[in-house]
Amino acid sequence: MPLPYDLQPLRGPRVTLDALRPDDLDDLHALQSDPDVCRYLLYEPRSRDEVTRVLERDAAATHLEKADDYLQPAIRDENGAFLGTMYLELHSVDPDRTAEIGWILAPHAQGRGYGAEAARVLLDLAFGDLALHRVYAELDPRNDASVRLCARLGMRHEGHFVEHMWLKGEWTDTGHYAILEREWHEHRNGGVNA
Repeated sequence: MPLPYDLQPLRGPRVTLDALRPDDLDDLHALQSDPDVCRYLLYEPRSRDEVTRVLERDAAATHLEKADDYLQPAIRDENGAFLGTMYLELHSVDPDRTAEIGWILAPHAQGRGYGAEAARVLLDLAFGDLALHRVYAELDPRNDASVRLCARLGMRHEGHFVEHMWLKGEWTDTGHYAILEREWHEHRNGGVNA
């Protein structure tokens, strides 16, 4: 696996993924304090102080070398406006070469293809420069938009864990989706749902 890797801006036709910056605080706080956005996330809406700490931590997440290292880049549109964040965490380096992917999109950017494009850019990195074998996503199966995005990316529904965790005062299920390197290349070259 070609590591270490340091995040450089990753560009798609309409989006760029790059490191979070201090001037993203207002937009990141609006995103992470929104109850509708946080509904299916692992945390409750965050205060400005909490988001300030998260921004400092995640802005530094630009280096991949070993298991548990992660990237948390901002998603920006063609004019540089903040649209949300992506997530890629290495779970195994050698020999399994596995990572988890995730995304959070601002409400004004949802339903416009930005999430799919940003995820494709990150999966191209994962299965290209990083030479990963498998990338998976875990999500609340009630999150229809994320379930649809997994399908658009060609990810296979591998499992549904019933009442998998106690979260926000209720038992919640977890959906598990994944795609292999060879499947990603087939998908990108005109496969189903491309």
